[in-house]
Amino acid sequence: MARTAAPVLSRRAVNRATLARQFLLDRTDRSALDVLRRLVGLQGQVPTAPYLGLWSRQHGFRRDDLTGLLLRREVVRATTVRGTLHLTAADDYRWLRPLLQPLMVRLQRQFMGRATEGVDPAELVAYAGTLLAGEPLSRTRLRELLARRWPDRDRSALLHSVQYLLPLVHLPPAGTWGGRVDGPCALAEEWLGPLTPADPAVLVRRCLAAFGPASVRDVQAWSGLTRLAEVVEPLRGELRVFRDEQGRELFDLPDAERPDPDTPVPPRLLPEYDNLLLAYADRTRVLGAEERRRVITPAVAATVLMDGFVAGTWTIDRQGETATLVVRPFRRLDTVVEEVLLTEAERLAAFACPDQPDRAVRVDAPTAA
Repeated sequence: MARTAAPVLSRRAVNRATLARQFLLDRTDRSALDVLRRLVGLQGQVPTAPYLGLWSRQHGFRRDDLTGLLLRREVVRATTVRGTLHLTAADDYRWLRPLLQPLMVRLQRQFMGRATEGVDPAELVAYAGTLLAGEPLSRTRLRELLARRWPDRDRSALLHSVQYLLPLVHLPPAGTWGGRVDGPCALAEEWLGPLTPADPAVLVRRCLAAFGPASVRDVQAWSGLTRLAEVVEPLRGELRVFRDEQGRELFDLPDAERPDPDTPVPPRLLPEYDNLLLAYADRTRVLGAEERRRVITPAVAATVLMDGFVAGTWTIDRQGETATLVVRPFRRLDTVVEEVLLTEAERLAAFACPDQPDRAVRVDAPTAA
């Protein structure tokens, strides 16, 4: 039987649906833990980024809300989707990390295989597990101990291989606001209890809830896994199917938010490496080609959303007791829009720089690409 033609979603329709799932149309009253669960974590290699990401999405967010979750082991800082550090709800990490093991094996081979040639990965993991059993170690100390066992191999490659292949969590204060970057690591199962993989269909549904509507390639880009068409196809009967303006097939949960494409969006300031910019094979739902070249260099800048799309970057310049949040728009701003943006930027500066009594916000003139 022929399939019914799928409805077409415009770029703005996809954009508004995405922002609704991400709590960027309106801030949410949900708890920080609930927001992290909805988003399946927030990118966390820059320790302040998850705090700023939650501030942009949640009413009344306070730094202690997230730090407390880390201290109580309700949230962990660990390598998950795309092989990158995230802050993830502990109950999500327990099922998510085992599903991602094929990704971790592939990344270790891709990036560390040549530098660790001749080292048996199973032996490396077993030895690292013995070193960490009952005794969290800093990455510096773990690297030293691995180098003693394999002195003729690149010690950083050994460490990174362990971080890919062995489920580890980075313990507080690492990953907290103002905390050390090189804090202790521990075996995930010792810190959280047993890890049990979920059905891969759970991963697909959770991705769609947070990042949909999405293509199979988008789900693969978000997770880092491959061959997910084999998982999505059996779900087709329970999902809504659309097409984008280029004809690509998009899948979505039937009851997920899909607001009117003309829904207004207030200016938002997102941190470096925000998930919104990295979770898609096709990033045009929020990031145009010209803007992408200015934002991903390959570092991912902190960005300004205007009308739901990336339209500039921002940084904070700290000089002693003075902090200036500098907005660099890619195009000239309407006066009314600029006033709303300034208000949002002033609030962010107060959140991010409470110890600097002299705070200011500056909007620079647009510059050519």
